Amino acid sequence: MTASKGKRAFGFCDRTGFRYKLTDLVPQIENQRWNGLLVGKDVVDVDQPQLQLGKLAISDDLMAFTYTTLKETIQDYLETTEATFVDNLPNIITQAEERIIKDVQLPDFRKNVTGSLTADNQYLSAPTDYLGVYSLAVDNSGYEYLLNKDVNFIREAYPSSSVTGVPKYYAVFNESTIIVAPTPNASFTAELHYFYRPESITVSSTGTSWLGDNAENALLYGCLVEAYTFLKGDADLLQLYKAQYDEAVNRLKTLGEGYGTTDSYRSGAVRQGRS
Repeated sequence: MTASKGKRAFGFCDRTGFRYKLTDLVPQIENQRWNGLLVGKDVVDVDQPQLQLGKLAISDDLMAFTYTTLKETIQDYLETTEATFVDNLPNIITQAEERIIKDVQLPDFRKNVTGSLTADNQYLSAPTDYLGVYSLAVDNSGYEYLLNKDVNFIREAYPSSSVTGVPKYYAVFNESTIIVAPTPNASFTAELHYFYRPESITVSSTGTSWLGDNAENALLYGCLVEAYTFLKGDADLLQLYKAQYDEAVNRLKTLGEGYGTTDSYRSGAVRQGRS
């Protein structure tokens, strides 16, 4: 039973009646389904061991999800098979995936691609699965890493695109384009190390995905947040799902780096790379 909302929200355990922070209340799972009770993390019962195969755990990592089992689990949690909701499950899941990959970027979501900067052209097109730049280097008798700046810096430092030279800086111009400065005075091979958008579990030919295999808690609770928002569900339970999602994402962040993390190349501590 919940009793308040907001940052200081609290509730009462449906088993003991004791008061808890809302974030310390969890769904009680029974026979592989939520039985409608919210109980304290310290008094939650583990579901029957003989039913553990393929079921959800409360505190431990969940088993890997396929697209099919993820949809079934969401419907089990929310106890609905309403047609409009089921039809929207693919969109709900992809929205949850987008939420996760924007909240945390892991080394597994990085890749390299080599392209070309042409003379007198400041712009470099990003790959179709691009999410964000990790580092950018140009081959000038050996790779030199460009410093990450914003567009305003480049516009102020190089107000005229006619100023040319070996590029030293880059900025994200828009969702699909990177701008460099000064304008290249020749053609350069460019190596882009970037965060990419992993394949969605909803379109995977195998019915699996990196998130489904490695970020089960974040994926499930992200989906429950999106689903409960879609259903306009109880605000307190939605807050509970958000808290569970935040906890799962924070655990993921300990495994890698987010958008705000800079390495020595991006920060400018290192300019010269491999030859």
